[in-house]
Amino acid sequence: MTEENAAKHPLDHLVLPTVSLDVARTRLTSLGFVVAPNGIHPFGTENCCVFLADGTYLEPLAVGNMQAATLAIAQGNVFVARDRIYRDRRGEDGFSAVVLGTDSADADHARFVEAGVSGGNVLNFSRAFVDRSGKSDMASFRLAFASASEATDAFLFACERINAPNTDRTALQAHANGAAGILEVAAVSDSPAEQGCLISIATGVGGENSFNLPNARLTVLTPAEFEGRLGVPSGAPSKLRFAAIVFSVRNVEIARTLLAANGIAHDIRGSDIVVQPAPGQGAAFIFREIR
Repeated sequence: MTEENAAKHPLDHLVLPTVSLDVARTRLTSLGFVVAPNGIHPFGTENCCVFLADGTYLEPLAVGNMQAATLAIAQGNVFVARDRIYRDRRGEDGFSAVVLGTDSADADHARFVEAGVSGGNVLNFSRAFVDRSGKSDMASFRLAFASASEATDAFLFACERINAPNTDRTALQAHANGAAGILEVAAVSDSPAEQGCLISIATGVGGENSFNLPNARLTVLTPAEFEGRLGVPSGAPSKLRFAAIVFSVRNVEIARTLLAANGIAHDIRGSDIVVQPAPGQGAAFIFREIR
């Protein structure tokens, strides 16, 4: 990898806090997604991921062990601490973090510290991984965090996979709604230019309010821009809040038919299908056909 490419971090996954994994699983299944088995973190949180064919994924996140989570916060675990801050401010359902792929979380941490946007200490952890066939392995990660002190509703972090299980996820990526990847992540901000600086540093991509990552776009919009462009209420004022996810689908009519059959309220905006946030679905979901 060249130095130029190494500086541009791809989208890896998105963290969606939820009150419980059962709520998230029910909602995401009704939206036509295949949801992976639950994963348990060693610091009190747990997830049930939605993997996409482009290599990105959604991470619905719940607190499964409050005592372990509280201890992790006391020990300086930034991931759990930021999750707690988010839930205290925004509630149990939402979209708290954008995660970027990296080859060196340590290098990213040093870069974040130098730029004055470090969110805290690097986090190393491992957890057991079980695929749908019951095969188990151990996955290990190293995380480096970036945040602005005044933007408590959102953070970013770089995720380095120290040990990534060689798992066939074909079945987990065969979503009934046809979703194949993430085209765009949209954030809403009362001061887009200011928060764009944080995102530019974290991603390694230049820009003011639109950032073209190697595999997706990240945009920061004013409340008026957000509502006008996406047809989604911007919500309470915020320095920075991730709020919408645009998915690519093979056939938008298949997605529309499935949502209607499952009783999921949705709006049609041009060729887009817009599903407003709901319990277990912490962001607006937008399905867009890509030919």
